[in-house]
Amino acid sequence: MQQLEVKPNTFTITSVISACAEVGVLQQGKWIHDYAVRSGMESDICVMNSLVDMYAKCGSIVTARQLFDKMSRKDVVSWNAMIAGYAQNGHAGEALKLFHQMLWKGVKPDHITFVCILSACSHAGLVDEGRHYFELMGQKYCFTPRSDHYACMVDLLGRAGLLNEAEDFIKMMPIKPDTGVWGALLGACRIFCNVELGEKAAECLFELDPENAGYYVLLSNVYAAAGRWDGVAKVRAMIKERQVKKSPGCSFVEANNRIHAFIAGDKTHPQSDKIYTMLETLSRQMDEAGYVPSTSSALHNVAEEVKESLLYVHSEKLAIAFGLLSTSPGTPIRITKNLRVCGDCHNATKFISNVVSREIIMRDSIRFHHFKNGLCSCRDYW
Repeated sequence: MQQLEVKPNTFTITSVISACAEVGVLQQGKWIHDYAVRSGMESDICVMNSLVDMYAKCGSIVTARQLFDKMSRKDVVSWNAMIAGYAQNGHAGEALKLFHQMLWKGVKPDHITFVCILSACSHAGLVDEGRHYFELMGQKYCFTPRSDHYACMVDLLGRAGLLNEAEDFIKMMPIKPDTGVWGALLGACRIFCNVELGEKAAECLFELDPENAGYYVLLSNVYAAAGRWDGVAKVRAMIKERQVKKSPGCSFVEANNRIHAFIAGDKTHPQSDKIYTMLETLSRQMDEAGYVPSTSSALHNVAEEVKESLLYVHSEKLAIAFGLLSTSPGTPIRITKNLRVCGDCHNATKFISNVVSREIIMRDSIRFHHFKNGLCSCRDYW
């Protein structure tokens, strides 16, 4: 478009900013932001809403809030973007505070607002608060809950370990549970190794969306976490029989205006030798700091030593090693993962952030994890 000297309008810019947000490419997003400013589009509410959303989805929540506060005019989309950003980045308190500020300003919430609020409660384990806002939605604002709201409530209850209550909640739903609802329950079963309920949820998911590989993987993980290797074999047979295509776990890093992708055990990157040398260095430093591999995250029926070697080359660790090699000292390393980060990589990243004195911002398929000084913003509740 630029080569043809066609001048983009606000719709073009908004679309490109949204694309940057979805894949988490902050540097590209910043460039588009600068372009929007130079083109006099910073006063356009749609462009500003997209920028707030983009910075939040790239883990730059402080910048997102600064832009939000600068906006002379805000609509419900503006408030939703900022509340969702706080929820995704593990700042439930700020999300709820901003929600009440929104009400005080006289802005009426919509269905999406309550999805954001319930999600914030879910990620922080605020069960009572989540119940309150779910009831408030209908009683005060006369909103009929939609599938997204029910899914958030099941997620809220499930993450808190209230699996029986989550199941009862589903049974009482006035609408047919969809994949979001059953997927939330299956995810909770994975966390708490509830095989029986996990099988029920998976059966419903396979009926609703039989080609979604993610549900088969989740059920397989439930079996593996419980040591039910016969169940793992059964799921693998189902995947093969039904010809379900499974996407590998992949971690992405933006560096030098390029997106670099890694899968577990990857040695295709041009800097693989340096990456694995960096991994060896990190491993020694982590061991000295007291890190112990969580072999329960290696969902394979193999010896403990083999499990440790498999965990060593997970895509997240390769991406972090490359990030350390390709970014300036003291700057944050930003990782995007297409699946949920595994328990061992989560624990290892806390150690890495401490031994190298770097902030590591990881966006997985569920939420953001901000690792700094050996701690994570999720407080290990995820």
